[in-house]
Amino acid sequence: MLEKRKKGLELIEIICMDVRVPRDYLLRKIVTADAGYKTPWICKQIFDDGRLPSLPYRYPMTKKGNHKWDKYVYDEYLDAVICPGYKTLSYTTTNKDGYMEFKSKPYVCQNCLTRNQCTQSKKFQKTVVRHVWQEYLEQSDDVRHSPIGKASYALQSQTIERVFADAKEKYAMRYTQYRGLALV
Repeated sequence: MLEKRKKGLELIEIICMDVRVPRDYLLRKIVTADAGYKTPWICKQIFDDGRLPSLPYRYPMTKKGNHKWDKYVYDEYLDAVICPGYKTLSYTTTNKDGYMEFKSKPYVCQNCLTRNQCTQSKKFQKTVVRHVWQEYLEQSDDVRHSPIGKASYALQSQTIERVFADAKEKYAMRYTQYRGLALV
């Protein structure tokens, strides 16, 4: 479950975040976890603790036929999102979950050539959300592309994936016993 390897002067240690935290957690420098743990809050906690997260790539979840999420670029100077049609989506509010909402102007989107790839809204308005801690997710992607991130992620199949495979096989976690929230 816990594995140590020397890589130059750095000590790469893999932690499976599904188990209780070992006593020597404070000595760990890199935290490698499954894609389900790639959330803004967890990345912020890892960086605030002085560690580096090595988290896998998470495929963008967009509707088929629509623009991918990375086509909408956040501009820090303008505090706005720029759409693939090079129009700005202005900041409107931050919701209770910590996501900033950026909305387009309906009169601009109404005549856009790629509107069908952006939104199917009857109001001709596109809404893009961005978490207030989104920069921590972007920093974790930078760590993933660094040499130390690649080295620690390469060990994930030997450590973390084995734990999940053992749990599925040995402890009957492959299938659920009940269906629906009321029975759980």
